[in-house]
Amino acid sequence: MHEGASRTRVLLVEDDPNIVDLIRANLSVRGYDTLVCADADLALRLLETEAPDMVLLDLMLPDADGMELCRQIRERSAVAVIVVSARGGERDKVTALNMGADDYMTKPFSVEELLARITATLRRTRVPPTPESTALTIAAGDVVIDLGRQQVTRGGEAIHLTPTEFALLRELATNRGKLLTHAHLLRHVWGPAYQTETEYLRVYIRRLRSKLGDDGAQLILTAPRAGYRFAPD
Repeated sequence: MHEGASRTRVLLVEDDPNIVDLIRANLSVRGYDTLVCADADLALRLLETEAPDMVLLDLMLPDADGMELCRQIRERSAVAVIVVSARGGERDKVTALNMGADDYMTKPFSVEELLARITATLRRTRVPPTPESTALTIAAGDVVIDLGRQQVTRGGEAIHLTPTEFALLRELATNRGKLLTHAHLLRHVWGPAYQTETEYLRVYIRRLRSKLGDDGAQLILTAPRAGYRFAPD
């Protein structure tokens, strides 16, 4: 079944009426519900009251810092976030990813590219537990990864990961001890179209290590210029 068939709800934070009309019309015909606002405070309220499945966030809002809004959204929710910006620089992309964005698109973009990225991001952030993984738990030092519940604890304390962070950790941990190349991780976690987006991987590896605390650097090992591996048993 197409993801839109379950009436996926998208919050579009954008002040350009032409872009709003274009995106809303194309999402509507594919079965998505679209909420629109151009105000940071309203966006945060809608995040709580409407529980969208995804946020499309323009960085260039008239009365708000889009990066700061991205950070506030991520503080409050694990919702999928795609940042949309006229700024195509590497620094802006890395900053947005560091603020918790799942993806970054530069204007102008085609409707087909937007829809492909929405589909890829929703697939990544809505992974249902498979029957064989439901009871699988991976323990490494103080860190316990419960694949069925999609929960991670360290010393019994919950670690709050975004769906993309969890997807990356799951790919590493279920291939424990095996070197996974940059292209493999990007392809399996983000999708086939992302396998050259190495900055996505660098940012998210750094975020994961940071959230895992003192264990992070010991659990996620770097193979220089090759990839990463989860520490063997």
